[in-house]
Amino acid sequence: MSDRKIPAAALWALGLTQIIGYGTLYYSFSILVPSIALELAWPEQWVFGALSASLLVGGLFAPTAGRWADRFGAGRVMTFGSLAAAAALVACAIAPGRVSFVAALMAMELASAFVLYSAAFVAIVQIGGARAQRSITHLTLIAGFASTLFWPLTAALHEYLTWREVYLVFAGINVAVCLPIHAWLARLSRRVDKNPSATAAAIGPASGPVAFTARDRSRVFLLMLGGFAIEGFVLSSILVHMVPLTTALGLGSAGLVVTTLFGPSQVASRLINMLFGGRLAQTWLAVIGATLLPLGLVALLATTPSLPGAIAFVILFGLGSGLASIVGGTLPLELFGRERYGARLGWVTAARQFSSALAPFALAMAMAGLGVQPSLWLTAAVGMLGILAFSAIILIRRQPLAPVMLTSAN
Repeated sequence: MSDRKIPAAALWALGLTQIIGYGTLYYSFSILVPSIALELAWPEQWVFGALSASLLVGGLFAPTAGRWADRFGAGRVMTFGSLAAAAALVACAIAPGRVSFVAALMAMELASAFVLYSAAFVAIVQIGGARAQRSITHLTLIAGFASTLFWPLTAALHEYLTWREVYLVFAGINVAVCLPIHAWLARLSRRVDKNPSATAAAIGPASGPVAFTARDRSRVFLLMLGGFAIEGFVLSSILVHMVPLTTALGLGSAGLVVTTLFGPSQVASRLINMLFGGRLAQTWLAVIGATLLPLGLVALLATTPSLPGAIAFVILFGLGSGLASIVGGTLPLELFGRERYGARLGWVTAARQFSSALAPFALAMAMAGLGVQPSLWLTAAVGMLGILAFSAIILIRRQPLAPVMLTSAN
C-alpha cells in the first residue's frame, strides 16, 4: 500500500453512488409509504414496522459484509451490491402482497450493507489510503445531499408514476449508474497489505493505529460500539418524531419550518470539519458529536415553547448528526488501523442499525406512558452515556503501556 490518495474522480463518483444508494434504498421510503399502505391495505405504522424489522436484518448481516469487503475488495462487493439493490427494488415493485413486500424490503436492507457508507469507507481506504480520514469527510459531505435531492425527486416522480413504477425507475438507476461506477472502483482497489508505513498513511495525520494491550483493545472496541449504538438510538428516536415533537411542545406550524434546518446543519458540520478539523483526534471529534445531541435536547426542553430554543435544538442536533456520520468511519481507522477495517466497520453499522430500528418505537412508548417532556429528558440522559463511552476511550488511550507491550504491539 503506497501513499497514493484516492483520485478525485473516484471520490466524486463514489459520492454519487452514495446519494443514489441512500436516496433509492432509504429516503424514498417515507414518501411512498402512504401509497404502499393504501394498496396493501395495511396501516402506515405497520409499514414502518416492516422497515424497522428490515433494518435489524440488515444490521445482522453488516459484519459479514465488512469481512467480505476486507477479503475480496470493497469495489467488488459494491458491484455485487448494485445488482442486489436493483433486484430487491424490482422485487418490491412486483410484490403481490404483504409477505412478499416485507421479504423484498428485507432484501433491500441486506443489499444496503454492500453499497452504503460502511462499504464506501472501506473502498476509500483500499483505493488510496493517504489521508483517508479527510476523504471520508469529503464523501459524507457529498452524500449529505441524498435526502435534499431524493425527497423532492421521489415526490415528483410519484405525481406521474405509481409507487411500484418509481421503484422500477430506481432499480434502473442503480444498474445504469451505480453498477459501472462500482465496477470501475473494483479495478482501482487493491488488497490490504500489512506494511506499518502503509497503515500510517491510511490514517492520515494521526500517529498511526493506537497500541493497546489485548484487554484494552477489547474494552475500547466495546466502548466504541456502545457509543455509536447510543448515538444511533438518540438520532433515530428524535428524527422520526421530530415534526410531531415540535408540535406537541407548542411550536405549532413553526416547528415544521424549523426542522428544515436539520439538513443544512448536518452538511455544515461536515464542511466545518473538512476545513478546520484535520488535526483534531477523531476520539475528541466523537466526544464533541456525542455532546451536541443531548445538548440540543436540553436547549429545546429548557426553552420550550421558545422558537429560538427550537432553532438552537435543530442546529445542534444537525451538527451532532453530521459529525456522527464522519467518526463512524474515521474512529475505527484511527484506533485500530487498516487491518480488518471492513469487519470493524460492519460491527459499527450493526450496532447503529440495531438501536436505530428499536428507538422510534421505544420513544413512542415512553411518550405514551410518561409524556413528551419526561421522555425527552430521558432520551437526553441516554445520550450522555454516549459521551461517557467515548470519553472512556480517551482515558484508556492515555494509560502508559509497559515496555514489553510497546515492543510487541502490531
